[in-house]
Amino acid sequence: MAEAHSAVAFSFQVTHEGVDVNVNHDALKAVWDSGVHSWKKRLGKAKNKIKAGTYPGSPSSWLFVTVTVLSLRLAEVDPSFGLVGLLQRHIPGLNSETTGLYMGCLIYSTLLWLGIILFLKYTLKLLLMYHGWMYEGRGKISIQTKAWLLLVRMFGGRKPMLNSYQASLPKLVLPSVKDTINRYLLSIKPIMDDEKFNHLSKLAVDFEKGLGKKLQRYLLVKSWWATNYVTDWWEEYVYLRGRSPIMVNSNYYGVDAVLVHPTKIPAARAANVTYVMLQYRRDLDREELNPILLNKTIPLCSAQYERQFNTTRIPGIEGDRLMHLKDSKHVAVYHKGRFFKVYIHFKGRHLMPNELEKSFQKILDDESLPVDGEEHIPALTGGDRVPWAKARTEFFSKGKNKASLDAIEKAAFFISFDDEAQDFIMGDQKSFDGFAGAMLHGNGYNRWFDKSFTLVVLPNGRIGFNAEHSWADAPIMAHLWEYAVTDEYDVLGYTEDGHTKGDLTVSTPNPIRLEWDLPDPCKQVIENSLQVTKQLVDDVDLRLLMHDAFGKGLMKKCKTSPDAFIQMALQLAYYRTAGKFSLTYESSMTRLFREGRTETVRPCTMESCTFVRAMEDSNKTREETLVLFKKATERHQMGYRDAMTGKGIDRHMFCLYVVSKYLEIEDPFLTQVLSEPWTLSTSQTPHTQTDKLDLIKYPDRIAGGGGFGPVADDGYGVSYIIAGENYLFFHVSCKRSCPTTSSAKFTDAICKALADIKDLCLDTKPVQ
Repeated sequence: MAEAHSAVAFSFQVTHEGVDVNVNHDALKAVWDSGVHSWKKRLGKAKNKIKAGTYPGSPSSWLFVTVTVLSLRLAEVDPSFGLVGLLQRHIPGLNSETTGLYMGCLIYSTLLWLGIILFLKYTLKLLLMYHGWMYEGRGKISIQTKAWLLLVRMFGGRKPMLNSYQASLPKLVLPSVKDTINRYLLSIKPIMDDEKFNHLSKLAVDFEKGLGKKLQRYLLVKSWWATNYVTDWWEEYVYLRGRSPIMVNSNYYGVDAVLVHPTKIPAARAANVTYVMLQYRRDLDREELNPILLNKTIPLCSAQYERQFNTTRIPGIEGDRLMHLKDSKHVAVYHKGRFFKVYIHFKGRHLMPNELEKSFQKILDDESLPVDGEEHIPALTGGDRVPWAKARTEFFSKGKNKASLDAIEKAAFFISFDDEAQDFIMGDQKSFDGFAGAMLHGNGYNRWFDKSFTLVVLPNGRIGFNAEHSWADAPIMAHLWEYAVTDEYDVLGYTEDGHTKGDLTVSTPNPIRLEWDLPDPCKQVIENSLQVTKQLVDDVDLRLLMHDAFGKGLMKKCKTSPDAFIQMALQLAYYRTAGKFSLTYESSMTRLFREGRTETVRPCTMESCTFVRAMEDSNKTREETLVLFKKATERHQMGYRDAMTGKGIDRHMFCLYVVSKYLEIEDPFLTQVLSEPWTLSTSQTPHTQTDKLDLIKYPDRIAGGGGFGPVADDGYGVSYIIAGENYLFFHVSCKRSCPTTSSAKFTDAICKALADIKDLCLDTKPVQ
């Protein structure tokens, strides 16, 4: 009851002597501090909006323009060409000579300043619409692109904040139906026989001449009206409307740095990483994070960062929704089947790492048992969405269940302290696979899969994360992860015995155990969801491969893109294991455009298939095969560039399909396009997005990247990371229930394909 008593600011009772009021000064001070903190954040956000709104200019430049105009006017030089005088004559109240002069100059200066700001902003926007630089080979920059880069740097401003470039980013271009269909047919031809391809081509022609024109008109209106014609529908229909489990099927994961293990004390590791993440969140709120700039010049959209913290996916019957709070002063923690609320803000400041370590250690030392059914509650977030939505409404909408659920859903993020240790043991493949599996799904009930991300802390101090996918894509979490695993070591550090640094000087709030009252029908729903998650976990065949034979350094010697090199190896490996080619998905970003997310690159091309067949054809000379390899990689790079610059295939087709559904029109061509399975789904995890991770100075800090579950029942999910000059990591997933797939078999095929292509490039003399 002490906690309940201290939660109210004052109490009163009426007696025969009058009203007796008891004031809790600590509670009132907490209320005051909370209000001050909230207003500071509001003022800070308003200030940032003004700065971003005037970028690439600055608010202070208004004063410079005003002083310059007034000085020239007082020196009897009229920079306004008579406009100041016109303002004096026609605006009431400016008739006085002195007052009118000053006010006229002020109004004119403000208008002039706004005009300059708009000119700079829209000139930069116009410049950023140019994408010719992407199509030029490395080291072969045209005079046109050099001039463009110079202009972007001139108009790009100085010291940008996170969202400074947002208003200057161009809208995503809407391709023509004809161009998209032509690219689609070219991409599908390698995996179809002539009869099927001819039938599909006829459907495509009919669609282009008929329904396609009608659907395109709706999309054209949306592209004019909306900031991005794809993103909102992509988020809603691909992610939030999905009714199947998001565990394995949607959520993705990231793993710890492989070669560095800074401490074996879980409470200390969690404390330092949590503190760094909170500092990152503070910088995010203040927009003090540096925006990602390609070639240190071209900005990427920063819109996805907004919902990184304080965000939860809320289940619904027909579709989910994202709940995002402006702030949260606690994290939710799960350990041995129990939930805790841990305050991260106390007396107007964030708790320091040593204070957080103390709070986390209290949870780890707590020997209380979970109440009946409590341990498996998180399985609700990993199972089917509809039962979870119904259970949330029926059993978690009032009383202590609602209060506890609110504490989880309104937390900054979720932390899970696992019971089972995982580690990277060199030479032990099972240890790598086990680590990846722990991050992807855990035991099926020790992650809150609805949170924007769960920080996973293992008993030996190793860490990883599991992230919900709808709010943002992997590069956003990779950005945070680089900060976390770098600053926890470089900036904060640990004592010699592995604890956080610093001395405890004040007492901090104790963790609050969350309470539950779970009736038998609720326990049954939890148990049903648990059975679903267990089946998913048991069916995942996951392998994390650390490839140390060579990395990016050798690929550069082959004079090709490392990504294209790897994609050709994946095509070769798949053909060798499956005996055929398949529709292949590779994710690329479209953040060169405002609110851009992803587009699909289709690596299985006519050129890649010709190369793969040549590798398996003993009658082909190595010289001929090398020529075909170069053509295949060049075609792949062209496809990647097209996807990044708004000339992709799949997002346009997806939006046309959505419009057809709104119009309740069934089209055989669109149905065919959208029903094709991605048997091989691939993605590259970005590395060293920031200057935090210096692999030249600290080569042992390579990160293992992350991965995702298989997309198709009979296919593979492959995520890879090019970690420095000498390492590659592959996360390969498939389903155990499929008799034709094996993650072990496929990773072995990848290794052989990489080695074979390396030998082809380095041991073959190019044809002159």
